[in-house]
Amino acid sequence: MLNWIFLALVSGSVVVAGYTGSMAKLTEASTTSAKTAVDLAIGLIGQMALWLGFMGVLKEAGLLRGMANLLRPIMVRIFPDVPADHPAMGAMIMNIAANALGLGNAATPFGLKAMAELNKLNARPGVATNAMALFLVINTSGVAVLPLGVVAVRALLGSKDPAGIIVPSLVGTLASTVLAVVVCKLLERLPRFSAAAPGVATPPTTEVTSPSPALGAEAESALAERPKPEAWRLALAFGLGLAVLGALVRHVHLSTLAPLELTRSVLSDWLLPVLMLTILAIGVGRHVKVYEAFITAAKEGFQVAVTIIPFLVAIIVAIGMFRASGAMDALAGALGPFTSAFGLPAEALPMALVRPLSGSGSLAVMTEAMKTHGPDSFIGYLVSLINGSSETTFYVLALYFGAVQVRAVRHTLLACLTSDTIGLLLTVALTHLFFGHAPMSLTGR
Repeated sequence: MLNWIFLALVSGSVVVAGYTGSMAKLTEASTTSAKTAVDLAIGLIGQMALWLGFMGVLKEAGLLRGMANLLRPIMVRIFPDVPADHPAMGAMIMNIAANALGLGNAATPFGLKAMAELNKLNARPGVATNAMALFLVINTSGVAVLPLGVVAVRALLGSKDPAGIIVPSLVGTLASTVLAVVVCKLLERLPRFSAAAPGVATPPTTEVTSPSPALGAEAESALAERPKPEAWRLALAFGLGLAVLGALVRHVHLSTLAPLELTRSVLSDWLLPVLMLTILAIGVGRHVKVYEAFITAAKEGFQVAVTIIPFLVAIIVAIGMFRASGAMDALAGALGPFTSAFGLPAEALPMALVRPLSGSGSLAVMTEAMKTHGPDSFIGYLVSLINGSSETTFYVLALYFGAVQVRAVRHTLLACLTSDTIGLLLTVALTHLFFGHAPMSLTGR
């Protein structure tokens, strides 16, 4: 799919530029966009290393186990086909918990293990089960308590309110996830999507292998019990919490801002520093060598930044050429009147279209939109929320279904795309509510 999108953007840009006389602008855009992509990746190394380090401390502290215990009663209800004590249940819980904390690198091994375990319950190998479909729908709905990657990019681009998207992103992603689960449950009951339907032929049986032992070992090690915290460690963590709480109360008491502005100020200025201290306090309380855990996890920041450079170059250059040729303006002009009726400006359309296809591509589109319009503009907030409260649908489907050789996806794709659409509409409404005017009606008023 991305091959065709890349080809369409580049070829369309050249053709349009040839007719509009914009070849000089197209040539300049191709070179400057490539430099922008590399500069962005290098600039992200520090931010990515910082938050990967803190997330590594959380992982070593065993916080995922606590979230797993909280989610288990809910998971048993929405996955009735999976026994409560089956390894698939534990792996799914760990995957969702890791995603919620923004631990993408940790979430993937758990997701692959979950799919392998779910496939052991599959009576028709090669055909997606209801549990598989629902698990992927939850993944692609983009559940994230802390979209720290988007916050980091906003901070890098000079936003005065980089963390301002956290609350609306959380509201949007929780609502879209609940609706996505409902949609998936309804679709699985339709006769045309039945696993035994005539159009759902069983693919040739192939030997399905589980993910590598390392992935399973990582998933199991995260469930290991931590040593019981000593009294002095608990006292230190509790004391740090009281100190910060006292400082926050003092700040609120002395502030002269209006309640709404004060709330946004606290979320913007206090949230990330307090989060850093909280993570370290949890680590100390759980016998984690916080410095070593931070350094070990932070090393991945450089590797991730280098890995995404080719993707950023390809997408940023293609989009830069598309804009320079005038093709983007023409497309926005054609679709803008329709999407504007739903409160979605034409300038944010590329983000809405690319996000389900590519994580690196959506990062590039989001960055370009914020560089063009400003990270604290309405467009900047909108593209940030779209990126922070959704997921790369096609990548997730290809990765997880490919791991267990599933070819007949049944209702999974339709449910995921429906979830994406619902999430987009909610994101637009929330952006208007938090950062613009009241949400527009379907008539555009």
